[in-house]
Amino acid sequence: MTIIILTRCPTGLRGFLTRWLMEISPGVFIGGPSARIREVLWREVRQYSGTGRALLAYTTDNEQGFTFETWDHKWHPIDYEGITLIRRPKTQPTISATPPPTGWSKAAKRRRYGKR
Repeated sequence: MTIIILTRCPTGLRGFLTRWLMEISPGVFIGGPSARIREVLWREVRQYSGTGRALLAYTTDNEQGFTFETWDHKWHPIDYEGITLIRRPKTQPTISATPPPTGWSKAAKRRRYGKR
């Protein structure tokens, strides 16, 4: 079983993949090609994806039962003691330099003017 997921890729590439795989949702392709055909398809996806991203997942004989590859993703697969995990980039929380304005809510106005 092979799954290819495309994000922001040219429509021509999607049309190319429909020759070999079934598009079950926009940008999500699934099928059962041989390993040789899968490698050719993945090579074409990497070459013609443009500014888009791609993910390839397929079944294999390992502990997890599958493996995956990414192309132009911020998340990358890493091998951790024989198990493939996804490493996500660490994002820093955004802290505003100015505090939010106070006294603008309806509750603040009621407290200020003594209305209930």
